[in-house]
Amino acid sequence: MKNIDKKITTKSSFKKKWSILFLSLTLISLLPSCNDDEFLTRTNPNQISTGIYWKTIDDLNWGLVAVYNTFRNDNIINLVNELNRSDIAYAGSWRARPSVTQPTYLQTFNNAFTASVNKWQEGYKGIFRANQVIKASNDLMPSLTESEKEEATIIIAQARLLRGFFYYHLYNSFNKGSIPLFSDIPEDQSDFYKTPESAEVIKDFIITDLEFASETLPENWENKNKGRVTSGAALALLGNTYLHNKQYTKATEEYKKLIDSNVYSLTADIGSNFTTRNEFNEESILEASHTVDYKMEEIGYSWKLLSSGLSWRFSPSGWLTTIPSNWLTILYKNEVIDSTDPRNLLENGTLRTYSLRTSASIALADDFESIYYGYEPAAAYTFNQGNTSFWRKHTNWDISESEKDIYPSTPRSGVNERYIRLAAVYLNYAEALNEIGDTETAMLYINKIRRRSGVRLIGPNGSGEFPTNDHDNITYNQASLREHIRHVEKPLELSGENMGERNVDLIRWGIKKDRFIELATRRYDATHLYNVTDKSGNSKTRWNALLWESDPNDPNAIIDPNYSEFQEAAVNYNEENHAYWPIPNTELVTNPLINLYSESEQLPTENE
Repeated sequence: MKNIDKKITTKSSFKKKWSILFLSLTLISLLPSCNDDEFLTRTNPNQISTGIYWKTIDDLNWGLVAVYNTFRNDNIINLVNELNRSDIAYAGSWRARPSVTQPTYLQTFNNAFTASVNKWQEGYKGIFRANQVIKASNDLMPSLTESEKEEATIIIAQARLLRGFFYYHLYNSFNKGSIPLFSDIPEDQSDFYKTPESAEVIKDFIITDLEFASETLPENWENKNKGRVTSGAALALLGNTYLHNKQYTKATEEYKKLIDSNVYSLTADIGSNFTTRNEFNEESILEASHTVDYKMEEIGYSWKLLSSGLSWRFSPSGWLTTIPSNWLTILYKNEVIDSTDPRNLLENGTLRTYSLRTSASIALADDFESIYYGYEPAAAYTFNQGNTSFWRKHTNWDISESEKDIYPSTPRSGVNERYIRLAAVYLNYAEALNEIGDTETAMLYINKIRRRSGVRLIGPNGSGEFPTNDHDNITYNQASLREHIRHVEKPLELSGENMGERNVDLIRWGIKKDRFIELATRRYDATHLYNVTDKSGNSKTRWNALLWESDPNDPNAIIDPNYSEFQEAAVNYNEENHAYWPIPNTELVTNPLINLYSESEQLPTENE
């Protein structure tokens, strides 16, 4: 049994220079004069205002820092809740199965749910900050030198990409894409009140921002600027936007531009994409920077901190509010490895128990070839209370024995969030290619991903780019490859990440309700793992740690109903109320121009 050093890695210079700076720029309201005293109408010289700010390129750059700070806010994606309201996750809990009360998993949330309110507010905060930078840059442009104008144009392009990013998530998350549009800075109170624009208008606005960014931004940044947004990020988001709207040909065009740029490549080890090691690597296209190097004296958790709170939500040593669903766990357990790949051959001459992709993505009690928080997985944690797997992604399993080693009392982590990586682009590209009839090329890109992780390739034996590797010897057509992409490849490669877009996929495929109904029929049981040597060297049994799927039609099948999943979701989910987050009640109360919901709508009794 191996132990590891408790070493917290030092972040890149981008983290030190950019993430440490938090800037909140606000418009100042001048006090009205009640007499002739000049003092009453004088601007406070100690307060930042638009009258004394936005005068130099440096001002624009500092304003851009505020936009980036919102970009790295966990609420923008709100990953845990996006996972829990899809089919990919079970709402983890310290209470034993099946006691789950999270509204996202049960599909009982409505417009007062805390997570959706936070997502809405942070998204529009980012848009406001981006609009400040864009307006100030355009206003300042006539007074700048030619070289300064070039720099200001790049600043505008970054702000517009980030604004497009914020709108991309609001558009995909709320009210079927029909949301208020702010393209400029409000001048007075009435400008803050907007009626929702049509989804088509919002989509076109996003595309316009992303097209400008893709044509203006550099392909990459060097040294201290590593981590700024790039033309590749704009192309990936453009491709996604077209894909989500079933404009498959346009989607392939944007993805192809990104792929043909040759700026990105798959990492040799898929696990390089999930921890503090190898951040801003060759596969990363859009990445949010986090660090625990600063503000360690803070008590409690604040979104102003430079760290991420996701590790505590994904780890059994934290809050553990999400775990892989049972069908996904079984899918990982059953992934067939490539017997011709030397990485799968152990020293004793046998093959690995689980694929490299499985071991990098989730922790299983009987994955004896991997380390988890310093020990074999079953030694590190008990896997009890119906938790037969945990996500490794977003956690510090490789550099600590517990998340509390990173920071003892509050949820902080330095793991960067890889919002978009090349493997996700390959899979979206493959999906779009398959939908326009190019199934053969789609399979080539899927097999690039599979070969990276040493798993058996798809297609007839001896076919494709890697003919000597193991293949499943199946001839795929458009329909069968579509099913493979939806229910095998995307879940195995991207589960627990990819900006939580599993929910977006299920909605655009039109299968979410049927998916819940089908998964609710599946039945499982779990067996014990005996003779586990724990951290103290004692022999233990991990009760019900090994999940397996039963045949629900077999009268002799051993089934534990406590492991059944999505029972409530299959009943509660309806597309009108749960496919998208509704516009939050905070907006309905404060914005008199939004009248989309009746006054009789029931408010919730339980939030996140």
